[in-house]
Amino acid sequence: MKSEILLVRKLAVGGIVSLLLFAGCGGGTQPTSSGSIPTPTITSISPNITEAGSAAFTLTINGTNFVAGSMVNFGGSAPPTTFVNSMQLTAAIPAASILSTGTPAVTVTDPAPDGGTSKAIAFTITSPSVPTIQVLFPNCAPAGEPVQLTVVGLNLVASSVVRWNGSDRPTTSNGSINGLIAQISASDVAAAGTAAVTVFNPGPSGGSSNASTFTITTGALDPQSIAVDPTGKFAYVMDGGCDGNGGYVSMYTINPTTGALASIGPPVSTYGYGIYSGSGVNAGSVVVDPFGKFAYVTNSGDVWDYGDGADGTVAMYAINATTGALTSAGTINGNCPGLCLPSSVVVDPSGRLAYVANGGGGVPYNVAMYTINSTTGALTSIGTIAAGTDPISIAVDPTSKFAYVANYADGSVSMYTIDATTGGLTSIGTIATGLSPTSIAIHPSGEFVYVTNSGSNDVSMYTIDATTGALTFIGSITAGTDPVSIAVDPAGKFAYVVNWTYDTDGSVSMYTIDATTGGLTPVGTIATGLSPTSIAIHPSGKFAYVTNSGSNSVSMYSIDSATGTLTLIGTIGT
Repeated sequence: MKSEILLVRKLAVGGIVSLLLFAGCGGGTQPTSSGSIPTPTITSISPNITEAGSAAFTLTINGTNFVAGSMVNFGGSAPPTTFVNSMQLTAAIPAASILSTGTPAVTVTDPAPDGGTSKAIAFTITSPSVPTIQVLFPNCAPAGEPVQLTVVGLNLVASSVVRWNGSDRPTTSNGSINGLIAQISASDVAAAGTAAVTVFNPGPSGGSSNASTFTITTGALDPQSIAVDPTGKFAYVMDGGCDGNGGYVSMYTINPTTGALASIGPPVSTYGYGIYSGSGVNAGSVVVDPFGKFAYVTNSGDVWDYGDGADGTVAMYAINATTGALTSAGTINGNCPGLCLPSSVVVDPSGRLAYVANGGGGVPYNVAMYTINSTTGALTSIGTIAAGTDPISIAVDPTSKFAYVANYADGSVSMYTIDATTGGLTSIGTIATGLSPTSIAIHPSGEFVYVTNSGSNDVSMYTIDATTGALTFIGSITAGTDPVSIAVDPAGKFAYVVNWTYDTDGSVSMYTIDATTGGLTPVGTIATGLSPTSIAIHPSGKFAYVTNSGSNSVSMYSIDSATGTLTLIGTIGT
């Protein structure tokens, strides 16, 4: 009897097990099993709103059950989708998908055969808001020169259009969320005056921005440096532009009899920031190679900015031997800590090499070294070498054996030898100057060096060791207030120092040079325009030219061949 009961229990249990196994093999809803893909879900998207006409953007989708093959659907289109992990995807939403207002649905679909589509979540596209202009860069330009105008402000979108005196101009995004670039033609700035710049956003909630004034000047502003070509036929002035916002080069012919300058035409762009007033002295320079074929200009950049050219540039130009006009041969963009916030450029007497003094804003201070292509004038980097703190001026001796750099912040001159084969510099030490040296000049004999010191209002004098290149201090002599530039005449008889004097008429201190000792003897001063910045001597030794940053002009002088005294023969605008 007990055995029969046991048999019945075994049969009953077996039947239940069989029924369970049987049910498990049939259809109906089943729990997740190995190899299946559950339906995805979306918990949030970011961003979840934008304005119609905005630029393309990346949409982040957060949720669950995402796999490598998951695809995002945005308003009926399938944008490129990137799998981040099982809880996040990103999708590249093109500008074409957000042209109009609405609430496109965002879903995620996992791949077949086991996948599914999530519930939709709405993305909101609103009408563009009224834009606001905050900054124009640049905010002025010389008449006759086309301008690439950057407009920075609020509520600027991909469909925004920059208007010049109410007329649309070709407009693109500058790559940021708050900037536009507009192309302003030469005809737009044909004559001096002002123009109203606005931005228009389309759509019901759009409209026109506030107006910002763009100034068209008769010439370039803030002249900083001047160079005369070796034939004495042409002169070039580096202009810092409006508050350093876009540099230019003013070009002139020189009357061989009177020394008077005559403008060649509208200034040409330096394709950079112009100057940055970082060291108390505006950095910017222009130089012509010894054969009169090429010109080079430094744009100092802006240590506070991150845009293209913010690290500074060197602009290269070919010179038309007949007219003197400059044609751009390209630029070298700064690449801190290499070429970085350049202040001064020099070409060696052989015309094979160029050196650029760099530094400001806490970056490594150095000299960038280049070879020069004799056909195109293009510069090729051969490296950098350390300099003192805030190098501001550089010069090469007449034999191309030595180079010297005035370091503004630490009051010194860095000394180098030049490798005759490679052009590379090798440091041979430093020597002290006065306070805040600003400019360095070498006597044409190669025996003496002179340095202006803007902080101590004097000129330091040195002899050069012809074998080693080392400098020996031989004394200093008083200059005017804030001396910023020095030049020596080609015969080596006279020296001239420009005294800056903020926002008032400056002066030129004149000196004779002792041919034996190199010592300077003052012979008087002569007035300049407002805030003079640099001086150049004509190759004939008959004329001198001074740039005046405060009055946007060049003062022209004749030189008395016996005494070295200057006589003003006129001024010309930049």
